[in-house]
Amino acid sequence: MTGNVVRDAYAGRAEEYTALLGSIANTHESDQRLVAQWARDLRGAVIDAGCGPGHWTDFLKKRGVDAEGIDHVQAFIGQARKRFPTVPFRVASLGDLEVRDGYAAAILAWYSVIHLSPGDLPAVLREFARCIAPGGSLLLGFFEGDTVEPFPHAVTTAYFWPIGEMSTQLEAAGFHVHAVNTRTGPGKRSHAAIIAHRIDGSAPSEVPC
Repeated sequence: MTGNVVRDAYAGRAEEYTALLGSIANTHESDQRLVAQWARDLRGAVIDAGCGPGHWTDFLKKRGVDAEGIDHVQAFIGQARKRFPTVPFRVASLGDLEVRDGYAAAILAWYSVIHLSPGDLPAVLREFARCIAPGGSLLLGFFEGDTVEPFPHAVTTAYFWPIGEMSTQLEAAGFHVHAVNTRTGPGKRSHAAIIAHRIDGSAPSEVPC
């Protein structure tokens, strides 16, 4: 699944997506509590990587976080700038956040890596590690499954990840897994979130694909 395929799939449905899901009111209360708790003690620049229409970036800003949103879908960035004019947003890809090494105190990647194939995920996690200062934090949301496998997401193909497999990927990229949260509901996909800390500034190891 190339970045262009994902970008084009979301670009074609940006207005629909924003109307249906682009509001904190449409997010799960437990997710709001988790993100708010994670953000409580953050100091320094925070990147909402794959921000979509910007509602989580605004959520962070309202809690005093120095947050900016990035997304590779121009239509999402346009929507975000109109809806939240005091919040900074820009176009960039997950694979190149266009910041210096160690720039960010933290990165929020809330379901933004779900469309990455198992072969593409490691490079993005290494980019996150490059951008986060040693000791900084990553909050990663994704769909949990028993095995790494694709499924037909409403927009374009996405992937389930077991928590153990995702943790292994994070550790290989240069993170230490600090906490794991899960959420399930009748008839719903299982959700997971991992909070991980950047270990140090050394180059992360390669992950076999």
